[in-house]
Amino acid sequence: MNDRFTLDEATIADVHAAYRAGTLTARALVQAYLERIATIDAGGARLNSILAIDTRALTDADMLDEHLRSTGEFVGPLHGIPVVLKDQIETAGLTTTFGSQTAADYVPEHDATIVSRLRQAGAIILAKTTMPDFATSWHSTSSVSGLTRNPYALDRDPGGSSGGTAAAVAANLATVGIGEDTGGSIRLPASFCNLVGLRATPGLISRNGLSPLVKMQDTPGPMTRTVTDAALLLDVLAGFDPADPYTATAAISRQQGSYADELDPRSLAQARIGVLRQAFGDDHDPAAAAVNTVIGAALDKIAATGAKLVDVTIPDLDHYVAYTSVYFSRSRADIDAFLASRPGIKATSIAQLHADGHAHPNLDLLAGIAAGPAVPTGDPEYHLRMEARETFQRVVIGIMAENDLDALCFPDVRIAAPTHSDVLASRWSCLEFPTNTVIASQLWMPAISVPAGFTTDGLPVGLELMALPYREADLLGLAYGVERATGSPRRAPSLPTAD
Repeated sequence: MNDRFTLDEATIADVHAAYRAGTLTARALVQAYLERIATIDAGGARLNSILAIDTRALTDADMLDEHLRSTGEFVGPLHGIPVVLKDQIETAGLTTTFGSQTAADYVPEHDATIVSRLRQAGAIILAKTTMPDFATSWHSTSSVSGLTRNPYALDRDPGGSSGGTAAAVAANLATVGIGEDTGGSIRLPASFCNLVGLRATPGLISRNGLSPLVKMQDTPGPMTRTVTDAALLLDVLAGFDPADPYTATAAISRQQGSYADELDPRSLAQARIGVLRQAFGDDHDPAAAAVNTVIGAALDKIAATGAKLVDVTIPDLDHYVAYTSVYFSRSRADIDAFLASRPGIKATSIAQLHADGHAHPNLDLLAGIAAGPAVPTGDPEYHLRMEARETFQRVVIGIMAENDLDALCFPDVRIAAPTHSDVLASRWSCLEFPTNTVIASQLWMPAISVPAGFTTDGLPVGLELMALPYREADLLGLAYGVERATGSPRRAPSLPTAD
């Protein structure tokens, strides 16, 4: 690594500028990240965010360097960008565990569709990252990896279920990362780790090659330092895939150009944004008050751009969120179907996995799923829950239409990152954890977490923006404006290293 390129907080544009200037090679960048993984993740701070390193990364880097040297051109828009992947994403030739010890020896033969698209765009797959068993937690508890640490406070959790990706990107172990979001598993750890995390409308990005949790809510997506990098990744990831019929959504969205090229911070000044105060925590709770203070300051900066903030209320919000949750109705069938299609995984069902004691003991959501019906209609209220979800979405879209709103906003989570001791003591059950990310998930609407600032004790806080279905371009534009308005509160964590 040379004196003209700084690894900490490097973006895609930073890396590409250094490549074009001849001051950096892909090999040097990959080597630098591998050294940080060795000295910070495996040693030093012992973040424990990396599960498996792709041994092909340096070879891939050499090929990309040779291509640039011989042609003067990049292979694609992600040329030489090292990416870490949540271990929910099948990667050919690389152990993929889904966070479960029952898949500790599973090596897929084929790349997930999004991995193929990343490779075609010139990205370098660097490593796979930790996650809880089959994505069944807001926290980092896993039967494969145990706990992952938050780079901003080593005694705290990075969030879940994409906590390993969040911790790795925040700690500058890769340029960007990919997570997956069912109920908030991208946005929640992005909030806890000071990242941008995008949940797209389900189906905009292929889920082929990813283990499911709730099939119609699942969506992979970017976890990055900036909105621009999230948009650049979405440009590569989005699109129809015959292997995932849900990606008909990509045609409905009718996005013609580049998400990144359309970013315009001026869109925020012309926007009307609904502030969902009922999603804020109680100011009498010091943990919630600390988050509210950060969000309040961010809202003041947003209003100063000229954006119109409108307080709104969603009638019966708590009822809708509780009643439209279908983890205990549907997840068992979705996970079991996936396991049946993967004979290389030892477990044949989530119930067997749980009964054999092959899951982390703190995963109460997994236990509830294992005890659930074998098919969704085994829950006599399943159809009523689906009907209620339709009503929920109509109500929220109606509120946005009545108030001429471009988005709703609220804290991603009502508290900052919890301590590991609280997580291991099961202070909250999964469905009681004070996250607001489930709102967009159960509405099947796109949402993005943008860094809003830090509490007085240095913990990151994320602001969530939620837009209408298929409006990712508008959502990213607003997030870009928020990023500019809040001063883009980037702060690389200070982490101990080991030789």
